[in-house]
Amino acid sequence: MKVICVSGYKNTGKTTLVTRLVEALSEKGSVGTVKIMSHHRFNPTDTDTGKHFDAGADAVAAITDSELVIVKRNPTLDQALDSLADAGMDFAVVEGAKSSSLPKIVLGEAADAEGIVNVVARLPERADWDTDRLVELVLEQEDWVTLGSLIRKIKSNPDIGFSGGIATFTGIVREMTDGTHTQALEFEKYADVAERAMEKICVEMKQREGIIDVLMHHRTGLIKAGEDIVYIVVAAGHRKELFVTLVDALERLKEEVPIWKKELTLDGDFWVHDKSGGE
Repeated sequence: MKVICVSGYKNTGKTTLVTRLVEALSEKGSVGTVKIMSHHRFNPTDTDTGKHFDAGADAVAAITDSELVIVKRNPTLDQALDSLADAGMDFAVVEGAKSSSLPKIVLGEAADAEGIVNVVARLPERADWDTDRLVELVLEQEDWVTLGSLIRKIKSNPDIGFSGGIATFTGIVREMTDGTHTQALEFEKYADVAERAMEKICVEMKQREGIIDVLMHHRTGLIKAGEDIVYIVVAAGHRKELFVTLVDALERLKEEVPIWKKELTLDGDFWVHDKSGGE
């Protein structure tokens, strides 16, 4: 899923630009949106769902004839984007989120504000924007990947009817290792080289008898203890070849994909030439 933020100060045309982007991107795939509404509430106290929520429900789902709304406690932008990716969205357009690290189209004077990072376009407010060029920018961004989105993708394979099962592996940041307390790991990779290496592994794994599809993804940046690092998904006709291929794909990922790991511990930080993630 490609993600882009539209940020700017109040009354700069953010919502107008978001709607134009949604219209244009909808011609290329499914689109989800996220609106940052820090001081608003979707389920006021005088509604039934609001009463459910205020009674202590951790999540409230409201269903109408045409809509499904889920209200959850302790929301985060990452959770919102994960839910859109899991739902099969090809694109996500976020209105707001100036302080996030996501790629941003920034309108007006906010483009020069300190603290706004990862700006991919600076535009005048309320202008005749070149939407086609902005769509090209969105397509250039890295994918937002979840395990759910990979499973959905593998299920869309035309040959999935020959599959008797899907197996997945999720590597996470191990917090405790031989008495060492790891707070986080930081991963760096040669983007094109690493992606090509993973694609090569997937292509070669798919040549095996009975294997329908293989997908993998390795996250980069700072990943905290307990969070996901790497996903591998395999679809196969039978469980015997399924689990063997899953293990072999993981071992090849560890050995062949150029990814560097910095370990942040209570005793200090150090780089490790280890491609295995936390598994």
